[in-house]
Amino acid sequence: MMTKFFSIDKIPFKGKDNTDPLAFSHYDPNEIVMGKRMEDHLRFAIAYWHSFAWPGGDPFGGQTFDRPWFPDRISNAMDAAKIKADIAFEMFTALGAPYFCFHDADVRPEGRNFAENTDNLNAIVDVFEQKMDETGMKLLWGTANLFSDRRFMGGAATNPDPDVFAFSAATIKTCMDATQRLNGENYVLWGGREGYETLLNTDLTRELDQLGRMLNLVVEYKHKIGFKGAILVEPKPQEPTKHQYDYDVGTVYGFLKKHGLEGEVQMNLEQGHAILAGHSFEHEIALAQSLGIFGSIDMNRNDYQSGWDTDQFPNNVPEVALAYYHILKGGGFTSGGTNFDAKLRRQSIDADDLLVSHIGGMDVCARGLKAAVAMIEDGTLDAELQNRYAGWETKQGKDLKSGALSLEQIETLVRDKDINPTPRSGRQEYLENIVNRFV
Repeated sequence: MMTKFFSIDKIPFKGKDNTDPLAFSHYDPNEIVMGKRMEDHLRFAIAYWHSFAWPGGDPFGGQTFDRPWFPDRISNAMDAAKIKADIAFEMFTALGAPYFCFHDADVRPEGRNFAENTDNLNAIVDVFEQKMDETGMKLLWGTANLFSDRRFMGGAATNPDPDVFAFSAATIKTCMDATQRLNGENYVLWGGREGYETLLNTDLTRELDQLGRMLNLVVEYKHKIGFKGAILVEPKPQEPTKHQYDYDVGTVYGFLKKHGLEGEVQMNLEQGHAILAGHSFEHEIALAQSLGIFGSIDMNRNDYQSGWDTDQFPNNVPEVALAYYHILKGGGFTSGGTNFDAKLRRQSIDADDLLVSHIGGMDVCARGLKAAVAMIEDGTLDAELQNRYAGWETKQGKDLKSGALSLEQIETLVRDKDINPTPRSGRQEYLENIVNRFV
């Protein structure tokens, strides 16, 4: 183990009057909320990629972070990966987060070919197994990076070159094997470049069929190896491509239905991606719940003055509260959880900035969770919703919905009863004021 990277071993909980940046003010993992430990509600996970693989660059400038595992500090790539793992688990332990998540390329160095990539990944999985045993850390999900290397510039599953499809499928298999070895609770597919930049060189039908074949291969392999976790797809509408096929929950659900996978695949939803799709985060969560495909979330935010995915840590309690409101109303997480797919700003260069950012995000989520629980226990929002649709619970309403009445019979009903509806207020401002009472 190298010299400690962070200034503190364990982040304490000090309560709402806390002013220490290296202490929790609201996240108390053992606090009982709605009959359950807060830790078990939120199921926090730390993203390996943004925390340990991102160098702090942007389109106009390169690396700003100075990390002991970066290539300019240590030349042996496997040694660097092991140092990175040491520091990652140091941070996981300090934060007390129960889970982490990773892409293969986050944790292992790029090899000369597929075989060397696989060997490198398996060597790091050996390290992870030992560290997870020592610390009690768990894996929320694993995934494959099928977008960073230049071979994926035209997509992975949707690439015009079948060799890229094959390389991608083989890589997914190795990452599923790694996730299985580490007792991961889910496996995620994020199609970072599964889309197009111009229709002038794109065969939509062919590419969507290829994507369907890949997803079926994943589901088939899940059952073959007895993987008990969920397969999750993460929607995103654009960036880096002009248009991505996994645009939003509704689009993905239609795709799953076409390929007979709606009972096999769930959603990993990210706040920033929902905003880029023109939705709210709670919309995507509520729709996934309604369609029976909600799985897990990536918690972050975008800068609303920027038109791209800035992956900032959450700081908006009302927004977070509404997200957890819909999650709790749907029964809460099962295999999923709250992964911080968020990164430091490139000027936040100190080691402890990694801790401070996660502490703030975890506190915001804790406040949002408690506000969501308070709204549910108060019951006013639910009562107002039930009242708005109460007419559908009458015999007439049930007959209209069930198909018991034909169009002709409905016309007769309207004539005979002289039905002439009077509009009723949706009371939106009143409902928003109720939310504001709790946040």
